[in-house]
Amino acid sequence: MKPQRLKLTRLTLTRTILPLIALGFSLSAHADLETGQAEEGPEPQTSLTYNIGVLSDYRVRGIDQTAGDPAIQGGIDFTTKAGIYLGTAASNVKWVKEFNGATQGDYELDLYGGYRAQITDTDFSYDVGVITYQYPGNNSGVAGHYPAGTFANANTIEAYGDLTYGIYTFKYNRSVGNFLGNVNSSGSQYFDLSAAVNLTNGYTLIPHIGHQLIPNQVGDLGNYSDVSLTLSKDFGNGLTATVAAIGTNANKTFYTDTNGRYLGNSTVTVGLRYSF
Repeated sequence: MKPQRLKLTRLTLTRTILPLIALGFSLSAHADLETGQAEEGPEPQTSLTYNIGVLSDYRVRGIDQTAGDPAIQGGIDFTTKAGIYLGTAASNVKWVKEFNGATQGDYELDLYGGYRAQITDTDFSYDVGVITYQYPGNNSGVAGHYPAGTFANANTIEAYGDLTYGIYTFKYNRSVGNFLGNVNSSGSQYFDLSAAVNLTNGYTLIPHIGHQLIPNQVGDLGNYSDVSLTLSKDFGNGLTATVAAIGTNANKTFYTDTNGRYLGNSTVTVGLRYSF
C-alpha cells in the first residue's frame, strides 16, 4: 500500500495512503511590472503532476512492506478544479512473498480516484474515494502453493472518506472484499487520526495514530494500533525530505513472516521525494 505523499497542505494531508500522496491544485502567477508584486493568474481547470522518491523502509499503517529494505516509488496525479482526482503510484514490496509465501508479487501498483471539496471557505473540507492496491502476477491464494494457498489473493480494494478541520484530519478506510490476502476479511477497517503542524523554515510535524481491524481472524490477532511522528522538510522546487518514528502493538505471532521477521517492530525511516 501506499503511504501518504509528502506535499503537506491541509487538503492533501487528508489522503494518507501508502506512501504520502500529494494531490494539489496548481496556481500560476506573473509579475506585475508596475507594482513589482506577484499577481495570481486564473486557476487552471486541470493539473497533472509526477513524483519519484525513495524510502529507507516502506511502512504501511506501521507494518513493514519491504522487510527492512529501501523502496523506490513513483506516481502520477491528475486533478481538476471541480475537485475530481485520479492517480496511480508504484513501489517495490517483499511482503507478498515473505509473509503470504507467494512465489510471485514483487511490486505494488495503486490506482485511486475520488472527489474532495471545501465545506467552509477556510477550515473544513472532505475527501471521498476508492483505492485499489494491486500486486500484479501475485499467486497468493492459489492452491498448490504453500503457504500461499492458505491465504487469499493479495489484491485489495478500499473505499475511504475523510474530514479535515484546520490542521486535523480523521480518515476511515473499509475494504471491499478480502484485505491483503487475509481469508474472509471483507469489511476490514482502518481509523486514522493525524495533524499537520506547520513549523518555521518549511518544516511540518505530523503526529498520527491509527487502528486496524481485520474481521474473522483467530482471536482477533490481526487487529492492532500504530503510531508515528513524522518531521517533513520542504526544500522548495518540489523536493521534500522526511524522517519518521514508527511503532505498533501488532501481534508478533500474526505479523511474523516466513523468514521469522516481525513486521510491526518500532523503527525510524527516512525518505526523499521530488514532485514535478
